[in-house]
Amino acid sequence: MRSLIALFLVLSACTADVDVIGSESQGGPDLANHALTNNERIAFQYFVGKGLTSVQSAAIVGNLMQESSVTPTSIEYGGGPGRGIAQWSVGGRWDTSRGDNVTSFAAARGASRTNLQVQLDFIWYELSTYPDFGLQSLRSASTISSAVYAFQSKYEICGACASSKRVQYANQVLAAYGSSSGTPAPAPAPATTCYSATLGQDMPQNACVQSASDDEWYQCSGGVWVDRFSDPDPCNGEHPL
Repeated sequence: MRSLIALFLVLSACTADVDVIGSESQGGPDLANHALTNNERIAFQYFVGKGLTSVQSAAIVGNLMQESSVTPTSIEYGGGPGRGIAQWSVGGRWDTSRGDNVTSFAAARGASRTNLQVQLDFIWYELSTYPDFGLQSLRSASTISSAVYAFQSKYEICGACASSKRVQYANQVLAAYGSSSGTPAPAPAPATTCYSATLGQDMPQNACVQSASDDEWYQCSGGVWVDRFSDPDPCNGEHPL
């Protein structure tokens, strides 16, 4: 019995999302391949069709892959409030928020709220209707990391974001669908910059920044932030609060 309990605890711990934007001290991104689905292709092409760049569109899809694997019937793990491709919350933007919820949006169109097209349309409705959801910031982003951060921080408003996974997925989408010729684009080069929420800009490899979220120092290493003292390379500039 004790061995079964121990196994359960180990498996439970493996599901914890501990990779927080601006504090990626748990190590580099999860490099496990995610098999791209038709939903991810449809979502990428949808946002490109709305006038976003391939980078910006891939960043949205990378976020949605982390949220739900772009599955419109997705329910948050463990029975939490998140629903749909963007994990809108029950009691909020899924079914309750006045004038801004998936359920009423779908009903007004005579469609199911678990329809992929409806949910993509709802994302665009929110982005283009409510400035606080960050369409302007997203349009200003020119790199995968800054575009991923713009969407996760202003639209998803996540707590434990697993940002390196979002960046990884976005790069995978860009490599698969980002070529205007319709053929797969070459795999992107490993990231050498990191987006700093504290400074509001991409920082170069080995830049050291004191984070406004916890006052700790982090260093840009291979596209992700690591604890400053875990990286033996000298700082390429220091940026205290």
